[in-house]
Amino acid sequence: MGLAYNVYLNSNKIYGCKSCKTHLANQDDIISRNFRGQHGKAYLFDSVVNISEGQPGERNMTTGRHIVRDIACKQCGDTVGWKYDKAYEASEKYKEGKFILEAELLCQVT
Repeated sequence: MGLAYNVYLNSNKIYGCKSCKTHLANQDDIISRNFRGQHGKAYLFDSVVNISEGQPGERNMTTGRHIVRDIACKQCGDTVGWKYDKAYEASEKYKEGKFILEAELLCQVT
């Protein structure tokens, strides 16, 4: 087994893990800022890097039933949000394959 390397992002504004400052996402990849997580404000991202994904599970959320998996910082292991695997409501299908990062768990790296 080889070493795992982190991906370093190059952007004007990069969001990182609040605990260890590992790069997670570019501001340009934000799809929506109108989300709420367990800790308050959250953002929907098209893509994120340097994460590990947990096991999928069904959750009832304010927008309906979804299959999601928690995502954690690959470097320190802290949970930073979740990934949408499946949405049961037709109006929520746009979330599938997208990521939620909670603002309280992030820091601005650049």
